[in-house]
Amino acid sequence: MNQPQPNNPLHGVTLKAMLEYLVADYGWERLEQRINMHCFNYEPSINSSLKFLRKTEWARVKVERLYLNSISYAERKEKNAASDVSSNASLVDALEADKLCVPTRLKKNSSEAVLQDADLRIQYGWKWPSR
Repeated sequence: MNQPQPNNPLHGVTLKAMLEYLVADYGWERLEQRINMHCFNYEPSINSSLKFLRKTEWARVKVERLYLNSISYAERKEKNAASDVSSNASLVDALEADKLCVPTRLKKNSSEAVLQDADLRIQYGWKWPSR
């Protein structure tokens, strides 16, 4: 009965935890706008909403789907922020350690970009990366 469920993102997450997360993330008004249910609009509370969601399958499915979308969006947002920070940090480290020349533009035929890159190399003592 207690089989591992690695592909089930809802495994171990209670309905109450999902609802509390959604209320904290969206608030009752936005939650009612996202999922049109009377229990989120008229005198909303965690307990009354839980009673309704436990009795009504279609409502629970909508809440679970919104929870999964919210969690996956939050995880993607965190991963992107972490990768941006790490990539920026590694770029700054490379620039400070080796003083690599970073092209200001990627257009190959632009003489202005070449001149700007040459000016930057002279000004900051940058060198082209070795291949």
